[in-house]
Amino acid sequence: MQTVHTRKRPEYRNIGITQIARYRLPLAGLVSILHRASGAVMFLLLPFVLWLFDTSLRSRDGYAHIAQILGWWPYKLLVLGLFWAIAHHLVAGVRHLVMDIFQAVSKEQGRMLALTTFAVSLLATAAFAAHLFLGA
Repeated sequence: MQTVHTRKRPEYRNIGITQIARYRLPLAGLVSILHRASGAVMFLLLPFVLWLFDTSLRSRDGYAHIAQILGWWPYKLLVLGLFWAIAHHLVAGVRHLVMDIFQAVSKEQGRMLALTTFAVSLLATAAFAAHLFLGA
C-alpha cells in the first residue's frame, strides 16, 4: 500500500485592526499599498490644487496671494506631501509596468524593484524639499 505524503498547508487568517501594526509585510507589498495611498492623496488634494491653480490665474493679486500662502511652512509641508505622492505614484506605476512587461519577476527582483522605487521617490522628494525650504 502506497502512502501519500501531504504537507500541512499554511493557514492564512484575516487579521484584526489591532494586529496591523505587528503584521510583517514584504517590502514589495508595502510599495504596492503606498502606491494606492499615494493615488488617494493625489485624489483628495485635487480640489486644493485646482483652487490654487484657478486663483493664481485669475489676476495678479490672486497670484500674489497664492505665492504668499505657499510661503508658509504648513502649506509647504502640504505641497511636499503632494509631491511625494506624485513621485511615488509615478515610480511605483513604472515598477508595475516593468513587472507586467517582464512577467517572470522573481522574489528577489521584486524586492530590488521595491527598493529602487523607494530610493528614487524619496531622493526626488528630498531634492524637492531642499528646493522648497532652502531655495528661492
